[in-house]
Amino acid sequence: MIKISEIRFSTALREDARKKIERLGYADIVIGIPSYFTQSTVGNVIEQAAKGLDRYFPGKRAVIFVADGGSTDDTREVAEEIDISNYNIEKIVSIYRGIPGKGSAIRAIFEVAEFLKAEAVATFDSDLRSITPEWVKNIIEPIYKGYDFVAPYYLRWKYDGTITNTIAYNLTRALYGKRIRQPIGGDFGFSQKLIKDYLDQDVWETEVAKFGIDIWLTTNAIVDGYKLCQARLGAKIHKEKDPTELSDMYREVVGTIFNLMEEEKFENYWKNIKGSEEVPILGEFIGERPQPFEINVTGLIEYFKIGYNNFAPVWKNILDKEDFKLIEKLFLVEKEEDFIMPVESWVRIVYRYAAYFHATPRQKFKMLDTMIPLYNARVASLVNELKDKTVEEAEQYYENQAVKFEEMKDYLIKIWG
Repeated sequence: MIKISEIRFSTALREDARKKIERLGYADIVIGIPSYFTQSTVGNVIEQAAKGLDRYFPGKRAVIFVADGGSTDDTREVAEEIDISNYNIEKIVSIYRGIPGKGSAIRAIFEVAEFLKAEAVATFDSDLRSITPEWVKNIIEPIYKGYDFVAPYYLRWKYDGTITNTIAYNLTRALYGKRIRQPIGGDFGFSQKLIKDYLDQDVWETEVAKFGIDIWLTTNAIVDGYKLCQARLGAKIHKEKDPTELSDMYREVVGTIFNLMEEEKFENYWKNIKGSEEVPILGEFIGERPQPFEINVTGLIEYFKIGYNNFAPVWKNILDKEDFKLIEKLFLVEKEEDFIMPVESWVRIVYRYAAYFHATPRQKFKMLDTMIPLYNARVASLVNELKDKTVEEAEQYYENQAVKFEEMKDYLIKIWG
């Protein structure tokens, strides 16, 4: 069960925002920007969004809504000061109400869109550095062509998006049969019908209201049979994080995936899916290459070894014998470049944790914490395996890994219980 907050809010909108949207009455397009401590980037995101609306949707009435998580830097002040009046586009900046997290910001954005009866809605992360007006075009145009859910399709540096590349893409594809490359990408498009469906679901006071929201949005759109596509957005350049700093995000994203797997609606769906199918990729190519950056392999391996010292008995209980033996060997590896975790072992580890999460009656997230050092080990292995490969070669590697998750799905069914 997803943990529900004791304090419940009937709306994520504060009075100031509600009054502003009431005065507006309606809008054709709403662009939502969830923000938190992004004073250096949020202004450019607003400007690019306004330019995109003005350039590609000049006949539409549009609103840009910044849903802030209570930033104590100048995020809201910067957002307020950006002047887009020349574009005849409304802008609202407000702190959302509810559980702190991106999900509550998304709820506020959806409530604005529903009140204004918007035909199309887009969300863009406030830490983007590479957004252009064409992003707005490519995300929103498919909604006017009859699609309900538009996922981003980025060009990313080979080490970027480690949670996506190790788990989120693989499980979305293997479980639900759709090749949505960036299921937690953050920059999405939605139809009016889909937003109403989202708002009607009783999840907005749960763990989903934190980092788990993106995968929840994607998975629900798939299972509920909405029309899906992906939009070309070029490179996603934002503030990259070291994988060892992603523990909270990992816990929320993977916890949401595992929680959904055991809900009856989703379980009945994924157990009957074999293989996967392409999801259309639309829009003209936006030509920016991803920026290279390095990952601290030493830190990843250290994180794993500390985890081994703390959790080895737990891992022995959860993992297959052969995979635990591999973990023991990895613990003893002295040369960083020799630190390699075979893909088959990683697939089994993910599936064993999913099944164990399902079988654990209480403290599921405490158990999930023991998986994080293994994720760091897998990322360290990926860096070693991909260090001499191009971005395109790395992408092919990730595709092959995803296929392996599909091929080994029967293993998951067998141990699920």
